[in-house]
Amino acid sequence: QVQLVESGGGLVQAGGSLRLSCAASGRTVSNFPMGWFRQAPGKEREFVARVSSGGYNPYYADSVKGRFTISRDNAKSTLYLQMDSLKPEDTAVYYCAAGRGADWARGAGMDYWGKGTLVTVSS
Repeated sequence: QVQLVESGGGLVQAGGSLRLSCAASGRTVSNFPMGWFRQAPGKEREFVARVSSGGYNPYYADSVKGRFTISRDNAKSTLYLQMDSLKPEDTAVYYCAAGRGADWARGAGMDYWGKGTLVTVSS
């Protein structure tokens, strides 16, 4: 079994930056594509970004493209999300996930989910 634990969330002013981390333990996830989702208050969960098992081919939601950067360090079993130029609408709980053969657009079919970390962006 795999445990995913997110960290790095917090309160930041608009225009600021945060770096989220997702540490994997248990079974290795180095051969799983991994990514980030978020859920704002009163809204459905949405896809943010994903990256291949080797750290290639990052893909982003249009809403974060050019501001967020996803990366991973398989030697450390850790996934990252660098978030720059943050906006109040980025406020949400951010979840990391790992999945092979998953529907990333819908967040369906993931093998593993973390419990989330809260990001709050003040205006």
